[in-house]
Amino acid sequence: MVDVDLLVVGDANPDLLMSGDVMPSFGQAEQLVDDARMVVGGSGAIMACGAARLGVRTAFVGAIGDDAFGRFMLNALAEHGVDTSGCIVTSGHPTGISVVLSRGDDRAILTSTGAMTTLRADDVDDALLAQARHVHVSSFFLLRELALELRGLFERAHSAGATTSLDPNWDPSGGWDGGLLELLRSTDVFFPNSAEARALTGIDDVDIAAETLAEHGAVVAVKFGQGGGLAIAGDEVVRSGSMPTDVVDTTGAGDSFDAGFLAGRLSGWRLDRCLSLAVACGSLSTRAMGGTEAQPTLQEAIVALERTA
Repeated sequence: MVDVDLLVVGDANPDLLMSGDVMPSFGQAEQLVDDARMVVGGSGAIMACGAARLGVRTAFVGAIGDDAFGRFMLNALAEHGVDTSGCIVTSGHPTGISVVLSRGDDRAILTSTGAMTTLRADDVDDALLAQARHVHVSSFFLLRELALELRGLFERAHSAGATTSLDPNWDPSGGWDGGLLELLRSTDVFFPNSAEARALTGIDDVDIAAETLAEHGAVVAVKFGQGGGLAIAGDEVVRSGSMPTDVVDTTGAGDSFDAGFLAGRLSGWRLDRCLSLAVACGSLSTRAMGGTEAQPTLQEAIVALERTA
């Protein structure tokens, strides 16, 4: 186990990504799609790969099954330079999987959660936690056991000298509760997208929704669906416009945004520069199918920023 800058705790499952004419027709009708492939999936896993691609020393902790899908994820994460020594492999549950129906700038996702829901805060080893400078947690509404214990995990991280962040991701139940807003007082950076910010606050105006979330104490970095973003830290408010990109697939763009923002933050960058890097990483990640194939290096992202300045 090596020292890490970033410890990601969250979901890891393959995405079976299908593109083209992906609107299903029931009645036992078969239709052909343009492309299908199995790629790295799970918000946490994609984010970890993005951070490692940017040169951040990254470790990942998640729960997977003792099966072919689980081995695929462990191998893929390792190939991306992510330390997986802290992952939990269970024989009691299969690895989760998502079927992603992609139409370029939009997608539908069907997920079987499998082993990921068994992840607990106690599964994060104290020795690994003590090495991390920052702890990021993904998929609050999918990882229900972990969500219930997340305040304690963040307190352990803070006691060890690490900062924390959280990406809620979508709530499939539509409830948008579970104590998340209270948890923000123990969270250093919060990463909703614009739709999630609206749903969490019940406020249609995304700027006001973000300001409301920031009142709970966290830095709030909001990802916009059409590119660009907004970040609030206390009285400081910064915005970044979208970056022109030939979009192939938006899977994981928000996770690459998170990776870019935290890479900048861990390097001591100003808030506006962190946000610009986040937007660049999210935008550039859409150039290829899947969440990790087109994730940029730090140099690639900086060059793209200079070209659009």
